[in-house]
Amino acid sequence: MVKTAMPGLKQIELAARVIHPGGWAVETEQPLATLLGSCVAVCLFDEKLRLAGMNHFLLPTRAAQAGDDPDVVLAGDYAMDVLVNAMLARGANRRRLVAKAFGGANVSRAIQASIGEKNAEFTVKWLDGAGIPLVASDFGGQWPRKLVLLPDTGDAYCRRQMTAGNGLQKLLNDEYRYRKRLDSDNGRSRVELFGSF
Repeated sequence: MVKTAMPGLKQIELAARVIHPGGWAVETEQPLATLLGSCVAVCLFDEKLRLAGMNHFLLPTRAAQAGDDPDVVLAGDYAMDVLVNAMLARGANRRRLVAKAFGGANVSRAIQASIGEKNAEFTVKWLDGAGIPLVASDFGGQWPRKLVLLPDTGDAYCRRQMTAGNGLQKLLNDEYRYRKRLDSDNGRSRVELFGSF
């Protein structure tokens, strides 16, 4: 279930492990959190093991530039394989996995207009092809999202950030700079981790 409010959620957010673009994690206890604009985060959950994982990707695919490209971790096709394999390595059963997915917004015209939509389409198609049910999602719109995942229950809390303050501008700037760098450096850069939002 996707939830939008929970008493004490602010304290949970403060205790959460933050997943940055290109990142992923699998947990049984510590909450996971991320901030999304045009990026997408997929949450996987194995109810029997009370095991959950989250990734955060910037583009649907970078297959044409894969190989030793360090930025491949920002691509959805890589991010999904890594997350599923990490869940399986911790004992999850692929047949028990369910997914929740978020993001894919068009928060600014400065960002390639359809990238959020392409990320969302990729996610739905990838999960369908992998036979992993998408039980909840919140895609699109013009707002960034704050996402918190509780690994012990699989509950995901998604809050749309309706304000256009400094946090939104920082998200826009970070996504725009990273996208521009990916387009211009031919994959020679290191993965950049952004600060906490």
